[in-house]
Amino acid sequence: MMLRPIRRALISVSDKSGLVDFAKALAAVGVDTLSTGGTAKLLRDAGVKVTDVSEVTGFPEIMDGRVKTLHPKIHGGLLALRDKADHAAAMRTHGIEGIDLLVVNLYPFEATVAKGAGFDETIENIDIGGPAMIRAASKNNEWVTVVVDPDDYATVLAEMRAHDGATLGETRRKLAQIAYARTGAYDAAVSSWLAGEIAKSGVKEPPRRRVFAGRLRQPLRYGENPHQEAAFYATDEKRFGVATSTQLQGKELSYNNINDTDAAYELVAEFDASGPAACAIIKHANPCGVAVGSSLADAYRKALACDPVSAFGGVLAFNRILDGATAEEISKIFTEVIIAPGADEDARRILASKKNLRLLIAGGLPDPAAPRLMLRQVAGGLLVQTGDSARTVKSDLKIVTKRKPSDAEITDMLFAFTVAKHVKSNTIVYAKDGATAGIGAGQMSRVDSARIAAIKAREAAATAGWAEPMTKGSAAASDAFFPFPDGLLATAEAGATSVIQPGGSMRDDEVIKAADEAGLAMVFTGVRHFRH
Repeated sequence: MMLRPIRRALISVSDKSGLVDFAKALAAVGVDTLSTGGTAKLLRDAGVKVTDVSEVTGFPEIMDGRVKTLHPKIHGGLLALRDKADHAAAMRTHGIEGIDLLVVNLYPFEATVAKGAGFDETIENIDIGGPAMIRAASKNNEWVTVVVDPDDYATVLAEMRAHDGATLGETRRKLAQIAYARTGAYDAAVSSWLAGEIAKSGVKEPPRRRVFAGRLRQPLRYGENPHQEAAFYATDEKRFGVATSTQLQGKELSYNNINDTDAAYELVAEFDASGPAACAIIKHANPCGVAVGSSLADAYRKALACDPVSAFGGVLAFNRILDGATAEEISKIFTEVIIAPGADEDARRILASKKNLRLLIAGGLPDPAAPRLMLRQVAGGLLVQTGDSARTVKSDLKIVTKRKPSDAEITDMLFAFTVAKHVKSNTIVYAKDGATAGIGAGQMSRVDSARIAAIKAREAAATAGWAEPMTKGSAAASDAFFPFPDGLLATAEAGATSVIQPGGSMRDDEVIKAADEAGLAMVFTGVRHFRH
C-alpha cells in the first residue's frame, strides 16, 4: 500500500483530550480542517482555522444535532477511490472533495450507562453519524487515515513528519482495525444495555445475538504455557479487581498470575471490609488457605496454617488496606502476588525489598452480589451465564439431623460453604474458628476430595507440631449434594462434627441417617456451588 498525503481532515470528537495540540500541528503543515459543533468552537477559540461541515453540505445541523454529517458530500469524500475514473467523475459532478483524515471519537455512551443515567439520556448518547463515518473511512483505508483514539495522535503526526505529510498504508490499515474494533465495542455496549433494559421488563429469554468486547490492557509474554500466545483485555465492567488495579512493584504479571489474582480477590470480597479482616491464599486458581481474624496479620497467619507448603509462591488477597505488621509476616516466605484495596506506607516500604513480588492496589472490593456475566469458550461457541452471586445466611439453613448444630458450628459451616463456592468442583472444605482446616478441590469423586482435604490437614498439623489436625471438631462443606453416604462418612472420619451441603439427592434419606448414626449435625442450603 502506498503513501497517501493528508491535505484535508474532518475532526469531530467527544473526548477532546490532546485535540488542540493535534489540530494545531495539522494546521502548521497546511492541512485544512472541517468540524462540527463543540469541536469546531474549541478549535476556533484556540486559533485553528475551521470550516463547518454545514458549509460543505449546504445543509444545517438539524434535530438537536442528530443529523449533521449524514450527507453525500461527507461520505463521498470518505469513500471515494481517488484513482478510479467513475469515482473521480462523480466527485467533480457533485462537488465532492476528498477527506484524507477522519478524527472521530464517539458520544460517551459507556460512561453515560456507568453513571446510571435514565433511558432517554442514554438513548441520546448513542452516536449514529460518528460510527457511520468511522466505518466509511476504515473501509477506504487505501486512501483515508482514521483516528478514533487520542493515543494515536502522536503516531500520525510522527509519520506525517517522516513522509512529507503522508501516512503509510500499513499504518492506515492498523488504524482501520482499531477503528472497526471501537465501533464493534460501541455497538456491543449498546446491545448489552438494551438487553439489560429488556430483562428489567421481565423478559427472561437470552438475546438471540450477543456481542462482547474488550480493550487491550497488557500484552502478555505467553499464556498458561510458554508456547501459547496471550493478552489481557479490560472490559467496561465497573468491578474492582486486577483490571482496575495499579501495580506498585514487581515484574510484569503473567497469564497465570492474573487468573489466580482474580480468583483470590473474588473470594476475599465475600468477606465485607466492615466485618472481620480476611485473607485468601490461592494456588492454581484454588484456595489453599482462607481465614478471618482480628487483624490482617492474624487472618494471614490462620490462612497460612491450613497449607503452608502449597502457599509458597502463592497469590494473597486481603479485604482491607494492607498494613506493615501484615507485610512483615508475608515477607517470611516467597509470594508471587498480593492484591488489596490499598496499602499503607509501612507495607509499601517493607515489601519494596521483595523485588519479585507484585503488589497490586485495586482501589476497592468487588461486590459479590452485583450482577455480571461469565463467559467460557467452547468449540464453535460461547457459554454465557450470570455470576454465582448466591449467598447463604443462617436463616437459609434447614436442619435435617436429630442433633442441632451449635452457634459456633453454624458460623464455621457458613464460612466453609462460602469458601467452597470458590473451589473447583468436586469440593470439600473443612473449617474451624474462622479458618480453613483442609481443602479438597477438583476431584472426580467427592469422597476423594474429602480424604485429600483431611490428608492436607494432617500434614499441616505435623508441620506445625499440633497434637491433632484442625479437622477435628471442624465443619465440613460440600459444594453439591452427597449422592451416597460415603462422602459424608469420610468427613466424619476426618473429625468433622457438622456438615453443610445443598441437599437434593435421591438418597438424602440415607445420607441423613448416616449423619445421625455418626452423631453429626447437618444442614441443607438448597443452593449448589459447582465451579468447573
